[in-house]
Amino acid sequence: MDKTFQTDSGIPIKETYFPADVHHAAEEKPGEYPFTRGVYPQMYRTRLWTMRQYAGFGTAKQSNERYRYLLSHGTTGLSVAFDLPTQIGIDSDNPLSEGEVGKVGVAIDTLADMEILFNGIELKNISTSMTINSTAAILLCMYAALAKKQNADLKKISGTIQNDILKEYIARGTYIYPPRASMRLVTDTFAWCRNNLPSWNTISISGYHIREAGSTAVQEAAFTIANAKEYVRSALQAGLDIDEFAPRLSFFFNAHNNFFEEIAKYRAARKIWAEIVKEEFNAKKAESMKLRFHTQTGGSTLTAQQIETNVPRVTLQALAAVLGGTQSLHTNAKDEALALPTEDSVRLALRTQQVIGYESGITETVDPLAGSYYVEALTEEIEKRVKEYLSKIDELGGSVRAIEQQFFQQEIAESAYKYQRAIDEKKKIIVGVNEFVTEEENHLDLLKVDETIRAQQMNALAAVKKNRNNETVQAALKKIISAAKSTENLLPPVLEAVEAYASVGEISDALRTVWGTYE
Repeated sequence: MDKTFQTDSGIPIKETYFPADVHHAAEEKPGEYPFTRGVYPQMYRTRLWTMRQYAGFGTAKQSNERYRYLLSHGTTGLSVAFDLPTQIGIDSDNPLSEGEVGKVGVAIDTLADMEILFNGIELKNISTSMTINSTAAILLCMYAALAKKQNADLKKISGTIQNDILKEYIARGTYIYPPRASMRLVTDTFAWCRNNLPSWNTISISGYHIREAGSTAVQEAAFTIANAKEYVRSALQAGLDIDEFAPRLSFFFNAHNNFFEEIAKYRAARKIWAEIVKEEFNAKKAESMKLRFHTQTGGSTLTAQQIETNVPRVTLQALAAVLGGTQSLHTNAKDEALALPTEDSVRLALRTQQVIGYESGITETVDPLAGSYYVEALTEEIEKRVKEYLSKIDELGGSVRAIEQQFFQQEIAESAYKYQRAIDEKKKIIVGVNEFVTEEENHLDLLKVDETIRAQQMNALAAVKKNRNNETVQAALKKIISAAKSTENLLPPVLEAVEAYASVGEISDALRTVWGTYE
C-alpha cells in the first residue's frame, strides 16, 4: 500500500509538481503589491535581517551583562524577556511572585530596574523588542522615560512591543483585564506612539504562541491575521486613520520543522494581509499593506533528549524563515528544552544565523524559491485554507467574539491532540524521542537562576519606595484611575507615574480598581 504524504497542516503532498499545479505563479516583483515575494525590492542584497537574540533572566544587572555580551558578538538588535510577575502586573514583593522572580525573564519593578537593564547601552543606537503584553504600555513608558534621561530623540527611537493581548486569551494566559479593556490599552498605545514614538512598532501580532500551543501552520497564519483585523477595527473605531498606524504594525511568526510548508506560510500570509488592508480597510499607502515580521525558531520542537540534534533543527527552521523573507530572527539555543541557555549555546545560536547570512549565498537573490512548482502550489493552498478560517471567524463576529466562544482554543486543542497522537503512533518521527533513541545521562552545564533573586529585587524595590516622593506617586496613580474611567489616552498619566518611580504592580493595580480582572 502506498504511503500517503501530507504537511503538518494536513495538506496532501503530490509525488511530483508541474506548471499545471500552480494557478497564479507570480510574475509580480518583490517589494510590490501584494508582496508575496517580499516586502522590499532588494531584500537581503542590501541589508540582512536583524539578528535579534531573545534574552533576559534574573536581575536587571545580570540581563544587562548578557545583552552586552550579545552585542559584542554581533547581535544587531536586543529582545527583552520579562519574568511572569512583570508580565501579569505584580511586583517582586507580591506573595504571588514567590518562585517566579527572574525565572523566565528579567524582573522589572520600576524605572530604576530599566535604568540598570540598559546601563552602558545607548537606546538611540539600538533597536529593542520587548515581549510584553498586558503591561506593554507600562514597560514602553519606562523605555521612553529612560530614552528621555539619555537625551535621545524620541522621534528616532526604534523597536517593538509585542502588545498582542488577544493571543493571550487564545493561547498563553498572561492577561489581566477583560478583553475590551485590554483592547483600549492597545489602541491608546497606537495613538500615543503616532505622536510621540513614530518610529516604534506599536504591536507585534503574534502567531508564535498560537503555534507553541499546538496549532498547525495554517491555523497560526489564520488566527494571527484574524487578530490583526480586530486590532485594526478597534483602532479605526478609536478614530485613527489606517494609513497612520498600519505601517507600524508588525507580526511575529514561528518556524517549525516542515521546511517548505513554513516558507509557503510566510509567503501566503504576506499576500493575504496586503489584500485585506487594501480591499477591506481601504488603505492607500503601500507601506500600510506590507506584512513585516519577526521569526523565532520553534521552542516546542526542541527536545530534551540528544540535545545536539536541536542544532540542525534550529538551522533548518532559521533557513525557512530567511527563505520566507523574515525581517528579524531569533534562533533558539540547543539547551532551551532543559533550562535558560548558557552563553556558549547562545553564541552558537547566533553563529547559526551569521553562517546563513554571510556564507550560504541564499541572501544574494530575492525569494530564491519563487517559481518552485511545489512552493507556489503550497503557498496557494495555504492561502485558500487561511481565507476559509478568516471567513468563519468573521461569521462569529471577529476575534474577540470567537475568543469568548472558545473557538480558537478548541481548534488548537484538537490540532495539538492529533499531532501528539501521530508521535505516539510513530506516524511522525521525532529523532531521539520516538525513534533513534539512545540511553544517555545528562552531564550538561546548565544555567541556573539564583534563588536569592527575589530577595534582591524586594530590597531594591523597598529602597526605591523609600527614596521616591510618594505623594507624587499617589497623585499620578489617581490620574491613571481618572483616565481609565474616561476616554482620555492612558499613556500620559502612565508615563508620569513611571517617571515618579511608581511600580509595575502599583500602576496595574490602579487599572484593576477600574476594570477588574478577567477570569
